[in-house]
Amino acid sequence: MTQDTPSIDPVLAGFRASIDNIDAALIHMLAERFRITKAVGEYKAKTDLPASDPGREERQIARLRKLAEDAHLDPDFGEKFIRFVIDEVIRHHERAKSEG
Repeated sequence: MTQDTPSIDPVLAGFRASIDNIDAALIHMLAERFRITKAVGEYKAKTDLPASDPGREERQIARLRKLAEDAHLDPDFGEKFIRFVIDEVIRHHERAKSEG
């Protein structure tokens, strides 16, 4: 190896390969979640239900905060993540309602 070409650390490469696999799984899981929430949004639009359900959202956040805690993940981070997802879902539901 030349001085300009860093050597590949096999331990680091293994960690990164695992991270890449996890990232791919996360994307696929999010895609599946959004396929389902799209159907929910279409159903809500057809049945004239509101785009958001604040009670369910709060229950989900509390449930996921507990799951995060149990998994040794910062529950504040877990909440920020799921709130971002919920906000995006609501935006999609509002769009479905306005297009319906």
